[in-house]
Amino acid sequence: MQIISVNLGLPREVLWKGKTVTTGIFKEPVEGRVMMRSLNLDGDRQADLSVHGGKDKAVYAYPLEHYDYWRRKLPDMDLPWGMFGENLTTVGLLEDEINIGVHEVCAIALSLPNR
Repeated sequence: MQIISVNLGLPREVLWKGKTVTTGIFKEPVEGRVMMRSLNLDGDRQADLSVHGGKDKAVYAYPLEHYDYWRRKLPDMDLPWGMFGENLTTVGLLEDEINIGVHEVCAIALSLPNR
């Protein structure tokens, strides 16, 4: 497992289906170290804490392997890391191969490259 990109973003208002909504889906890759806290990463926030964030959903990882699928489905769309709202873009960490828990979170934190 490797972390390809660390992505952060703050909630913002957007127009969706004729209504203004607040979303934290927009994440952008960042350079350097980022502190992982119990509720999120420094510099990142979630908009709807009833379904995102909190101690059980503080950091969202998404596999690079899934980007290949979306690039085939959306060939004309730019898909930068963080496009799917993930904090960590990973490789070799697929959902059907792991059980999320304390050990995996520690492994992810320890595997962040020194920059």
